[in-house]
Amino acid sequence: VTQCVRTARPVRVPHLDAEKLARVARDERSAALLAEAGAHSYLAVPLIARGEVLGAIDLIRTDNPLPFTAEDEALAAELAARAAVGIDNARLYRQQQETALTLQRSMLPRNHHDPVGLDVVSRYRPAASRYEVGGDWFDVIGLRGGGTALVVGDVMGSGINAATTMGRLRTATQTLSRLSLEPAEVLGHLDEITAGLDPWFATCVYAAYDPAAGRCRVSTAGHLPPVLIPEGGEPVLLDLPAGAPLGVGGVPFSDVTVPLGPGDRLVLYTDGLVETREDDIDSRLATLLGLLRTPDASLDATCDRLLRELRDPDGHDDVALLMARVHA
Repeated sequence: VTQCVRTARPVRVPHLDAEKLARVARDERSAALLAEAGAHSYLAVPLIARGEVLGAIDLIRTDNPLPFTAEDEALAAELAARAAVGIDNARLYRQQQETALTLQRSMLPRNHHDPVGLDVVSRYRPAASRYEVGGDWFDVIGLRGGGTALVVGDVMGSGINAATTMGRLRTATQTLSRLSLEPAEVLGHLDEITAGLDPWFATCVYAAYDPAAGRCRVSTAGHLPPVLIPEGGEPVLLDLPAGAPLGVGGVPFSDVTVPLGPGDRLVLYTDGLVETREDDIDSRLATLLGLLRTPDASLDATCDRLLRELRDPDGHDDVALLMARVHA
């Protein structure tokens, strides 16, 4: 095998004697086992893809009394060439997806700023298969005047391009949030930016909380509606104009004002939390509301319970989850 890999050429030993068998085997015990099995002919062919030797395949003949021939060598080399390309494609794909996952994680917030009047917790879970990493993101952004923007978004698609697009949209959202724009205006600018990233589209929900006024202005771009849990009341899906996904272009956005009092909670999430391949979305949203009727000791406990109870076991999609509670 060493000679085969070093020279990148096949090695064929038609007849194995004790000396040659010792060269073929990795140690004396292996040589004895091969001899006992009746090994009498040997062939090694390199695995070569894109000019690089990945390894080798070695073949040993026992039951068939005929030695390996030049025709056997040509056939083995053809099989090795096809296998090498498949192995190399898998290796390159894995490297690309690991790069996408690393990029995505580096772009997500590590620590929230300390929002005025709010307790905020978040969860992010990548797809169970690292090969399906997507473009889900969330953010907690300080606004002028002591307000806070809560943002959750989802770039359609997966892979390194989706992760890169997510990072660009997150940066743009942070910049626009500091210009004292209304949520609908922020989404309007993001729509223009996303349209320039053709063919990418994204959904997003943007909520701007004003602690002085005790209210939250919310706008959505094709995203699932947030859940409002009034203190001592039933959880409800906010009735918002759905809006078109970011990137469609030319579609106006609007926002809705929601009063938020002490103890009220707001839940923002991506579709990976509630969507499955078997259930319709209305029943899954009803399940979400049912779970939120049961109080937990903390926001962290609620987030963990939602992920545990709701997320598709196959985990085909990323999940971003953001929960905020107004201070008493």
